[in-house]
Amino acid sequence: MSEATAVPTHCPYCALQCGMSLRPTGVPELPAEVVDRTDFPVNRGALCGKGRTAPAVLSSRVRLTEPLVRCPDTGALVPASWEEALAAVADGLRRTRADHGPDAVGVFGGGGLTNEKAYTLGKFARLVLGTSQIDYNGRFCMSSAAAAHGRAFGLDRGLPFPLEDIPKTGCVILVGSNLAETMPPALRYLTELKENGGKLIVIDPRRTRTAEQADLHLAPRPGTDLALALGMLHLVVAEGRVDQEFVATRTSGWEAARAGAMSHWPEQVERITGVPVPRLREAVALFGDAATGMVLTARGPEQQSKGTDTVGAWINLCLATGKAGRPLSGYGCLTGQGNGQGGREHGQKADQLPGYRKLDDPAARAHVAGVWGVPPESLPGPGRSAYELLDALGGDVKALLLMGSNPVVSAPRAAHVEGRLRSLDFLAVADVVLSETAALADVVLPVTQWAEETGTMTNLEGRVLLRRRALTPPAGVRSDLEVLHALAGLLGWEKGFPAEPEEVFDELRRASAGGPADYSGISYRRIEEEQGVFWPCPETGVGESDHAGTPRLFLDRFATPDGRARFVPVVHRAAAEETDAEYPLVLTTGRVVSQYQSGAQTRRVDELNAAAPGPFVELHPRVAERLGVAEGERVAVVSRRGRAVAPARITTAIRPDTVFMPFHWAGEGRANTLVNPALDPVSRMPEFKVCAVRLERAGTDGQDRSGTDGKDRS
Repeated sequence: MSEATAVPTHCPYCALQCGMSLRPTGVPELPAEVVDRTDFPVNRGALCGKGRTAPAVLSSRVRLTEPLVRCPDTGALVPASWEEALAAVADGLRRTRADHGPDAVGVFGGGGLTNEKAYTLGKFARLVLGTSQIDYNGRFCMSSAAAAHGRAFGLDRGLPFPLEDIPKTGCVILVGSNLAETMPPALRYLTELKENGGKLIVIDPRRTRTAEQADLHLAPRPGTDLALALGMLHLVVAEGRVDQEFVATRTSGWEAARAGAMSHWPEQVERITGVPVPRLREAVALFGDAATGMVLTARGPEQQSKGTDTVGAWINLCLATGKAGRPLSGYGCLTGQGNGQGGREHGQKADQLPGYRKLDDPAARAHVAGVWGVPPESLPGPGRSAYELLDALGGDVKALLLMGSNPVVSAPRAAHVEGRLRSLDFLAVADVVLSETAALADVVLPVTQWAEETGTMTNLEGRVLLRRRALTPPAGVRSDLEVLHALAGLLGWEKGFPAEPEEVFDELRRASAGGPADYSGISYRRIEEEQGVFWPCPETGVGESDHAGTPRLFLDRFATPDGRARFVPVVHRAAAEETDAEYPLVLTTGRVVSQYQSGAQTRRVDELNAAAPGPFVELHPRVAERLGVAEGERVAVVSRRGRAVAPARITTAIRPDTVFMPFHWAGEGRANTLVNPALDPVSRMPEFKVCAVRLERAGTDGQDRSGTDGKDRS
């Protein structure tokens, strides 16, 4: 087959949404192969191993190809027709709603769903089911950064500038991100930054592959990023590095934020974080002396019970030094999931309507209700956040429709969440594979994958992209939009839920018009012609918009009522769970380069499993010596919520008071069994990145061995 038949599309994984092309092979075991697409500006042809092997999940060998319904006699999932499966789902949702009310039905979405699916899922929940109980796994991704962005700037978009600006700035502070493993093609932006003479500061308790590229690596104790940012701001003030003109003309609230920072003197910050004062001063000098600069955060500082305040402290540092609202400067969040940005903009999140409108705003309700053709008062109010929704399963929430998520592996306090899922009266899951969560369902609906459907995604820059259908899906598979269309019809809504993606997008455009995330001037045609369009992009006239889109936000004014960025005063506070004599170590979690999120798809790819076959426990040699374990020996990590067992990986690249586990696996190595679901009071983000644990030796049979320890006071 000639290369001309290759269809331009995008990788199904992270929020870079790297450009690639797919060429059909006609072989069911591997229906497509990847062809480099060098014209797309984000990755310029580069792909990580996950992207290059993505077609493997399209294989009939690993994916679902027919609906499954749980047999009441045997308890097993057995094949069923689509008519039987859809009828069972509709009946389960209808019966629950009739018996217990609309809020007894929950909906849980995913940050990998296209904008069209996210929009339709939110509309389906609020109109067809009439429930307020909808949220999505993107709450676990960048909700703290979104909340802080909104408080400071009046608008949240992952990056307020395109990726291409990063190599041109003077200094980047990268907080809690290991780009080399989580977004490998993006590492080139940091390499080019250094080639251009810019400086890179990496803040991470581990000396990761990304930290090895840094001019300066700071390794704070997990959970102390807030104190570190406040200590840097203290030094900015003390050393006379405040951009007084910028603060006076483009911000508000400086005095209160300044007072908060001045109570965090450097020696105190050293005691809290473990970062020596000289290194703190060096970081302030590198950032302060640069004419331009950026702070980029990821899950490290965000997935904490104080994540919103932590991100706010880093934003305060940008504002105080005049490094925001100007070219080549600003704060940005490195979004994780493929559509973590668009997924919450258009209605999956518990408190938001399409266009990033607030659900409790009367004007927002009136606008969206007008597009949907219903009275505003018929729309339910805000519901529970993601973990709170999962925690309510089997209690107030008795039935759940779940699309594109695997909370059995990905949720905090995962064993508890698994138990809540098992306690439901009814669970329906739409997925491409039989994930650990789908295996618990009463009905499993096999849906199309990225290469088998058309739809838009919004990457971490706010660039709206188009993924084109490259393959015909297997005969027994339907798209999520077709599923929602059919269910809506069975539940009495014959109109309003089209299955054609472009028709849905056109309605989304109208629903978003005038909102903070305005897509009204974006069309499929424009996306294709312009390699994506940055929102906001309002329609400015009759017909298709002539608005160019907005690659760079805030250059003239911030999105607040007075146009000024707002300092938010914050002070350091402890993690929700600190170490003690019984649990003397801090666990932090993260990703590895060859797996992705809950691993539901990547763990089905032989090449990726060969590179990353299973979980591990990374610990310092001092801890290993005390515990009496060698490299590769099984270690049990125990928290107040449970226990996980995995081989030891011993390295000096981690702090002696910290252990690390990747969270991609189920079973006894499930890291999220351990983590604390304590929630940030603003974002409702769980504290994935900090919890107290102890280590115990475990034998090859999984039994504990004598000589438990893990206590390290260094």
